Amino acid sequence: MTQIRFAVAAAVLALVPAAAGAQVLQERNMPLAIAQEIAQATVEACAAKNFNVTATVVDRAGVTRAVLRADRAGPHTVAASRDKAFTAASARNATGAIAENVEKNPAARNMAAIEGFLLLGGGVPVKVGDEVIGAVGVGGAPGGHLDEECANAGIEKVKAKLR
Repeated sequence: MTQIRFAVAAAVLALVPAAAGAQVLQERNMPLAIAQEIAQATVEACAAKNFNVTATVVDRAGVTRAVLRADRAGPHTVAASRDKAFTAASARNATGAIAENVEKNPAARNMAAIEGFLLLGGGVPVKVGDEVIGAVGVGGAPGGHLDEECANAGIEKVKAKLR
């Protein structure tokens, strides 16, 4: 009986250093100034192509940091851009790629039922290295691939600040 107690005590003590060594998680996130710059540059990139869009930038948790709606952008573009940004941040992937994968994989079709997910092109994650710190979503161009081009142009404009 004493040997069993000793074995249990030794096992418990072996776990203590692992728990004591745990550290606070550190994550990078989307600062407001960069979110605003991305939104502005994204709307400008689409305006240069005569597309009236809304750009929404979210942080790593999918919480809205900045929204910019161009003159003449339809009211539906606000919700579409927000949902695309949320989807890209949550899935850590471009929404166009997600939509393509869902078409190829019938088991993934239920992703469309996740609240806030929009499986259309136009949402792009914002990364620092390989770490997703947020995303930008665009709604209003005549095709998700065009929304995505504008989103990528907005991210490219601030690329030097993403360190």
